[in-house]
Amino acid sequence: MNAAAALRSVYKSTIRHQTPIYDFLVPCLAPGRIRPQHVSFTTSPALPSTEQKPEALKTSSSAKRWRPLTEEQRQFLDSALRVNQAGELAATLIYTAQTPAIVKAHPHLRPLMQHMYDQEAGHFSTFNHLLARHRIRPTAMYPVWKLAATALGWSTAMMGREAAMACTEAVETEIGGHYNGQVRVLLEWMRRMEEGGEEVGQEIRELVGELKRIRDEELEHLDTAVEHDAKGAGGYGLLTNVIRAGCRAAIKISEKI
Repeated sequence: MNAAAALRSVYKSTIRHQTPIYDFLVPCLAPGRIRPQHVSFTTSPALPSTEQKPEALKTSSSAKRWRPLTEEQRQFLDSALRVNQAGELAATLIYTAQTPAIVKAHPHLRPLMQHMYDQEAGHFSTFNHLLARHRIRPTAMYPVWKLAATALGWSTAMMGREAAMACTEAVETEIGGHYNGQVRVLLEWMRRMEEGGEEVGQEIRELVGELKRIRDEELEHLDTAVEHDAKGAGGYGLLTNVIRAGCRAAIKISEKI
């Protein structure tokens, strides 16, 4: 099956099972949808904001020069946003697979599972928008990650509440560090732009803010998992190490494919 047919199959399966919608991924696969206009990241001037921000994030003088991002910077953003979007898809599918068994055994956890799912779905929507807006190629590994995430969620739920929470802890440990790394890179870009007398564009500022918000919510999930006895899972060390290694491998693969 070629890539287009595989993505079409995922799209149709998603509609049937009411899982996250990915028709933005390949607009030509979703009849009737309008192809989004390509908009590139730039360092162009932006309107001033009234929100108090760190010095590096404050609006610069209009006298500052601006330039498009370099090819290396564009490649970094393409890769980063592709990985982020795939990761958030996986998170929604993990919670979708875990919730029925966990809630059946522990009804009081329904609001918590719903809260964490809703936040992940919001993150997924954010990166959907960014990929569509900037015409960034999504990972070709969608069918694989979909199956892997669903299997991980279901299997850890079958192992019990503690194992499900250990899964969340392991995933969020890797993802929190992943987002932290991206924020550091973007802040370093901004610092260099400021020092070189260049304008920092509004899109980059907004992206930094979004990544920080999403990172903080992911780390909230990590803390929640620990509070709900993640470390009491049977084979905790082995389980979390395997999941974390899988996350790191998925990130590396999605950066390239």
